Amino acid sequence: MSELSALSEHPGRPARRRAASRARFALTAALGLLPALAVVPQARAAEPVAGGERAAAFTAAAAEYHVPLQVLLGVSYLESRWDTHGGSPSTDAGYGPMHLTDARGALAGLPHHSDGAEDARGKEDAPLLTAGRPAPAPGEIPARLQTLDQAARLTGTGAEQLKSDPAANIRGGAALLAAHQAALGEAASADPGAWYGAVARYSGADEEATARQFADEVFQVIAEGQARQTDAGGGAVTLAAARVAPRVEQLVRLHLRHTVDGADCPRDLGCEWIPAPYQQLSDAPGDYGNHDLSDRPFNQKIDYIVIHDTETLYEPTLRLVQDPTYVSWHYTVRSADGHIANHVNPKDAAWHAGNWYVNAKSVGIEHEGFLAQGGQWYTEAMYRNSAKLVRYLAVKYGVPLDRAHIVGHDDIPGTTTGNIPGMHQDPGPYWDWSHYFDLMGRPFKGFGDAAKASLVTIAPDYDSNTEPYYCGATPADLCPAHGSASVTLRTEPRDDAPPVTDIGIRPTPGDWSVYNHAARVSSGQQYAVADRSGDWTAIWYLGQKGWFRNPSGKPAALAAYGLTVVAKAGRTSVPVYGRAYPEASAYPAGINPQAISPLPYQLLPGQRYSFGGAVHGEYYFSNTFDRASHTVVRGANVYYQVQFGQRFMFVNADDVQLVPSWAPVPTAG
Repeated sequence: MSELSALSEHPGRPARRRAASRARFALTAALGLLPALAVVPQARAAEPVAGGERAAAFTAAAAEYHVPLQVLLGVSYLESRWDTHGGSPSTDAGYGPMHLTDARGALAGLPHHSDGAEDARGKEDAPLLTAGRPAPAPGEIPARLQTLDQAARLTGTGAEQLKSDPAANIRGGAALLAAHQAALGEAASADPGAWYGAVARYSGADEEATARQFADEVFQVIAEGQARQTDAGGGAVTLAAARVAPRVEQLVRLHLRHTVDGADCPRDLGCEWIPAPYQQLSDAPGDYGNHDLSDRPFNQKIDYIVIHDTETLYEPTLRLVQDPTYVSWHYTVRSADGHIANHVNPKDAAWHAGNWYVNAKSVGIEHEGFLAQGGQWYTEAMYRNSAKLVRYLAVKYGVPLDRAHIVGHDDIPGTTTGNIPGMHQDPGPYWDWSHYFDLMGRPFKGFGDAAKASLVTIAPDYDSNTEPYYCGATPADLCPAHGSASVTLRTEPRDDAPPVTDIGIRPTPGDWSVYNHAARVSSGQQYAVADRSGDWTAIWYLGQKGWFRNPSGKPAALAAYGLTVVAKAGRTSVPVYGRAYPEASAYPAGINPQAISPLPYQLLPGQRYSFGGAVHGEYYFSNTFDRASHTVVRGANVYYQVQFGQRFMFVNADDVQLVPSWAPVPTAG
């Protein structure tokens, strides 16, 4: 995740800034490093040049520790995209542009949020942690999560300064790279390719494939080049594209372990097979864990890929998924280096989404991290490897690369009215969906005039979209201010209007708790426009109008087109469902029909909702350890998936009709 609001440089020091800039460029040129780094002026030439501080810090640290500037920039980009994130830790306790880790300091005694769950034995889901987790013992924290201490020893700089001061943090990262290079017995070469082993070591990976993947990504960044405005007034930094021949043979000298083969994963990601147990727990036929064998996509199509966060560190996550009495998911992605472990074959159904219909038709991917507490941002290495995995799975299993099918756990509907309040909210508002889809080659784009469109794609600017969430028990416990992928909806087009109400969660308006998604929409989701007023746009949301600020100069949504779902003429209301189950007559003898339970929402005449696809009613009966009785029940009922709130839902096709977004809603008669 990204960070806080950017601060402009003080406008009163142009002479000093020009002198400092000349000195930095002279130093850079003397080192022969000028082509690697450029300071990019802001768009308006009348303003002082921004970007000097962060760029200068990289240049100075590279010179001090004799690390090629391209290498330092490439490593930092893959960890943080050169940002500070306001001194807040990442999801695995990494700080600053170089992601120096301090798990003991960031996570010790942290009270984690438990957001409720259905019965794990009912093959739904469960919270990974409950409140009040004890502080991890020193032996439980791997070395990759405590690099801050080593950087402090190497630089003589205090830990708090390394966390909060970007220049000190960059020095710490450069010192670590130099130490890794020396430990390999390599000279501090000016050739970036000679640092391949040190870069691989910096990943913290203990397995060869992940270390190789991390290093390859760093050198890919160097080959392609990158440029962006950094946060907290750091200015613009550019890494110019450069041809480098990395010395990949250095990798064997790290003596890293080889991962166990068998994962369903792109070969170049080096995924590890750490299986979740399929195990009978007693003599009772239905007492088993922790997933169901299946034969997807041959018996059922995979329709969704569900993004989760773990609410704990990577190592405890692995212990949980290997517990036959616990729940399961298909993959876990580690934060610092993007390492991926595969636990359940995608052909089988894991118990991860809190909705059995979705479980039976989805792949679940956990990401090391916390929705809010303990860390507010995800590393670039995690985003990149996760995006590669999702793109691979989507192509292999025919899952559309859109936000109706690549979803968060917080997008999954409750199955009945009673379990709506207990549905999980991860990965939450800080997961950067726009960047994620950019990495998958499916950026969110606008089509047409947003001021006139009848359908919009939510797309706020992540970095500047700083919603006032609170992370604790009361509104006084504010989260650190930083970017968000979510937009809050209000009852009226004004800033002091209360958030809209989700009657399934509580009968009162939503609030600003980071764990309460009652009045939110997220990047990439599509909604039908209900009204406009000045800079405000209203969308249809849970049967009501939800307003959000959407000025033309800084839009929070893009124009879109597609099909929408409206009530059929003559219908006074249309029930909405959390699962698309078959009609009772479709079930064979011996299998009890599953209830088709309407949720407490209604699609009313005159409203419209974006269409996410059509499906036949389907239920995977798999209540015994013996797979011989497992059956896919298919019905004649057709359901339409709709983006009804933050979570998608279903309506019966017999109750509604499809209307192009540019066409008016049909009226009775």
